[in-house]
Amino acid sequence: MATRAEIHEILKDTSLTAKFRRTESGWWSAYCEEVPKARTQGETKEEVLKNLKDAVALILEDYSLGDLKQLRAELTSEERELLTL
Repeated sequence: MATRAEIHEILKDTSLTAKFRRTESGWWSAYCEEVPKARTQGETKEEVLKNLKDAVALILEDYSLGDLKQLRAELTSEERELLTL
C-alpha cells in the first residue's frame, strides 16, 4: 500500500483525466478515466472536483509502489504518443 506522499512523488508532473457531467437534478457527477473506480458527485463543480481528488487518492493508496510506477509509465507513454501526432 502506498502513502499519499509516495503517490504524489511517483505521479508528480503527470495528469489524470477528469470527466464531468451535470445531472438533471442540478448536481455534478465526475469520474477519472485512468482510475475507473474513482467516481463521485457534488452540488457544485468545485465540490465534485475536490471529492474526485479524494476518491482518486483513496483508491491509489491501495496500489503497490510497482503498480503506481506502472501507471506513471502508462500515462507518460500515452502523453508522448499524443504529443507526437
